[in-house]
Amino acid sequence: MAIPAQFIDELMARCDIADVVADYVPLTRKGGSLWGCCPFHSERTPSFHVVPERQMYKCFGCGKGGGVINFIMEMENLSYPDAVRFLAKRAGLTVPEETGGNGAFRRKRERLLSLNKEAARYFHGVLHSPAGQAGAAYLFGKRRLSKATVTRFGLGMAPEGWDNLITAMAAKGYDKSDLLEAGLVVRTKEGRVYDRFRNRVMFPIIDLRGDVIGFGGRVLDDSTPKYLNSPDSPVFNKGRNLFALNIAKKTRLGRIILTEGYMDTLSLHQAGFDCTVASLGTALTGDHAQLLARYTKEVIIAYDGDGAGVSAAQRAIGLLEKTGMKVRVLRMKGAKDPDEFIGKYGPEAFAKLLDQSENHVEYRIDQVKAKYDLSDDAQRVEFLKEAVPVVAQLPSPAEREIYGARCAELAGVSAEVVAQEVKRDRSQRRWKEKKQQERRDLTPALQSQPKERALHYDNVRSALAEEGVLRLVALDPELFGSAAVLEPERFSSPLLGKVFALLRERWKNGLTVSLAALAGELEPAEMNHLSGVLTKPVSLQNGAQAMRDYIEIIETEAEKRRLAGESEELLAMQKKLLEKKAYGG
Repeated sequence: MAIPAQFIDELMARCDIADVVADYVPLTRKGGSLWGCCPFHSERTPSFHVVPERQMYKCFGCGKGGGVINFIMEMENLSYPDAVRFLAKRAGLTVPEETGGNGAFRRKRERLLSLNKEAARYFHGVLHSPAGQAGAAYLFGKRRLSKATVTRFGLGMAPEGWDNLITAMAAKGYDKSDLLEAGLVVRTKEGRVYDRFRNRVMFPIIDLRGDVIGFGGRVLDDSTPKYLNSPDSPVFNKGRNLFALNIAKKTRLGRIILTEGYMDTLSLHQAGFDCTVASLGTALTGDHAQLLARYTKEVIIAYDGDGAGVSAAQRAIGLLEKTGMKVRVLRMKGAKDPDEFIGKYGPEAFAKLLDQSENHVEYRIDQVKAKYDLSDDAQRVEFLKEAVPVVAQLPSPAEREIYGARCAELAGVSAEVVAQEVKRDRSQRRWKEKKQQERRDLTPALQSQPKERALHYDNVRSALAEEGVLRLVALDPELFGSAAVLEPERFSSPLLGKVFALLRERWKNGLTVSLAALAGELEPAEMNHLSGVLTKPVSLQNGAQAMRDYIEIIETEAEKRRLAGESEELLAMQKKLLEKKAYGG
């Protein structure tokens, strides 16, 4: 059975590796990763590493690694197709029984995208009809959106009624099964099918390729939930897409503003801030952060000022920081969110507010400060216990001195005292990191050469550059464009060249560029080695230059091999001629 690649993408989106592994292994969060004792070999000290952002696992003890499908193959002792079926059942999916490639599944995906486009046109048409008066009053009246903004974002209205969309799409040639798969309708336990979105203002969700992949709908009465999004489907995953990023990625403002919702984003775009995006009814994820890092070096968090907004901002800071982006946080006085601020004070005031936004360190310290009464000695001590780690994590000595002094001033102690505490915290962190590194350095899985002799690198210099290329394109698939001149045949390692070709093919076909998706293409030993390669840390700050450097090394080494091969061939020919001459003489 040939399982369509698009189905594997959907399956992995539905089966988060952290959730699946947690069913078998107790995991503890350390930084941005999860750790536990390996289920594949006996150990007391956890060396089993799960990286949710990469959807990969790696054991630094026994060397096993891979994605969620590999994990189930190992744990349940299943073949690749059976592991896919196992996970599909867990996710409530049906494995498409298809022989001979991905054509049928690709055609289905194209049909769903076409259906979503027709649905968006339908909702937009309703908004400008008598049936859409309530939606028009909300968008044009209450929310003060212009016709140009409504048109640019394709906003619409889902009218009252249970089968309006069903009827309209039937006239376009789509049946209920199509609408079910796209998440546009709901089936009851009794088997009745009805429109998912009713009496809601509709926000089409458009991906980076310009395709309508899903919808968000805001209710216009007292119904719940207030906001309703399309469920995950073969074309939509809310954890890997951002509203309006298709527009914001082209901004010339040099930064991206991150809001909590559709209306904040629309208001800011209308006010001239075309760099604004929002997550789709879910908390910011590691995938979201990596996606943003492809298009900007600076993110300004403009969440609501309530408790939920503060908590969400704190979590977002940690995810965004890991990508190497500059992170700042906006504080709005006199308004609960950006939409209200723009309405009260106008775009110019908001632009000034952006320029005055705090860096994430100031924001974090102020949030810690708000928890304590600094007139009380005991609470000043507790404040310092929580604030010192924030300062200690800063990479720059100047930053540590400045913010350490600020914490000292707030707590009413000397700067020297705080500096000592920061130094102690950093010393403890370094000791822990050193011990961890010593343990890792002893494991052959992280050495330059693969553990398996069959995968041995003949040219280590080239192979390490080839590994670097794979890490970069896995983190930012758009770098395949920079690697257009590079061909798999130029790789010194057949395995690395093979994986480069497979990932590039997935990128060309609009699929997820993920090593985990290649479980059916790689042998266990190959996946074990590559999981170690791709879970090594990498930064996109100088990704394009790093890619050029890697390509230069690969091409240089390939040319050396070619010349060496020609020399060997020439020597062999000369030897034969000499032998022939000697024999003839």
